[in-house]
Amino acid sequence: MRSLRPGVRARAMGPTVLTLALVAAGAAFPAQAQPPASAPRTDKAWVTRAIEAPRVAHRTFHSAAARTAVSYHLYTPAAYDREPQRRFPVVYWLHGSGGGLPGIPQMARRVDTAIEAGRIPPVLVVFVNGLATGMYVDWRDGSAPVETVLARELVDHLDATYRTVASREGRILDGFSMGGYGAARFGFKFPERFRAVSIMGAGPMQEELAATPRASPAQAQQLLQEVYGGSQAYFRAVSPRQLAQKQASALTAGSLIRVVVGDQDETYRNNVAFHEHLQRLGIPHQWRVLPGVPHNPNAVLDALGDDHWAFYRAALAPPAPPAPPTPGGQRMRRRSPTAEPLGRGLSADRGDHRSRS
Repeated sequence: MRSLRPGVRARAMGPTVLTLALVAAGAAFPAQAQPPASAPRTDKAWVTRAIEAPRVAHRTFHSAAARTAVSYHLYTPAAYDREPQRRFPVVYWLHGSGGGLPGIPQMARRVDTAIEAGRIPPVLVVFVNGLATGMYVDWRDGSAPVETVLARELVDHLDATYRTVASREGRILDGFSMGGYGAARFGFKFPERFRAVSIMGAGPMQEELAATPRASPAQAQQLLQEVYGGSQAYFRAVSPRQLAQKQASALTAGSLIRVVVGDQDETYRNNVAFHEHLQRLGIPHQWRVLPGVPHNPNAVLDALGDDHWAFYRAALAPPAPPAPPTPGGQRMRRRSPTAEPLGRGLSADRGDHRSRS
């Protein structure tokens, strides 16, 4: 979430590693926390103003869940025009609180530059409209079905409208702050729809929404009331922490996940706790701490450098073929195709906590 008041900077607590652990757990959703059925209201800003940027278009589609038009911005690479028979993977960029419109031109330019330089294959980028503080959740009172609109309807609309790779292997979720929280939510709840999940500077990642590092207790309470119906049980039930517990087996089997945070980000400690939670569940993920980097998406991307695109390359790489059988009838174990482009400061060793930066 964007800064609502000055925060206290967190000190660096851990190194940069890729972790794999061996514990699995489950969680139940309390029946009383289920959102009650009610008609969605149409007083939300489901259609934003158009942002002008090279190769970026402002589009809308009709949402049955929201019962109104919903907007999004779409970046298309030059190859989309040059190769009319080709299908393209899709990156879903989830913005932070406030709506994220001012950042669209710069993000589109970053992607376009990376494509033209050959750092990543051509992709479509969808800049979603997650509302200013939509939290990428179906609101408990039913007034803003943000998750349903974006994770289900928007994806289906794009696959029906554009030449996409219409499978989980062709979809990457990426987001910062509230968008990192949303990427974790969507990716962990729907691993059959999204293969790769990038979680950057994410929040709120704590176990309860009593206070947040970037907001006052009163503001946290207001958010809890508006989005989660004042229910800590509902906040917990829809949180990435609970979703990770429920989907640990599926995420371990086929998802590519990274968690990135700057050590000067106010959300740092909560992200460390989330990383440790994934460790305990045995969910493989890239864990990247960026020294000296605050809660700023451009600072994060600048610090990652080509490692950012290495994650995309790994996500879009073809799945490894089955290992050939050995003369004794057992299959040899192939090295994971994601092991090469992990980037600086990442370790593929199980439980390795040594700093490599």
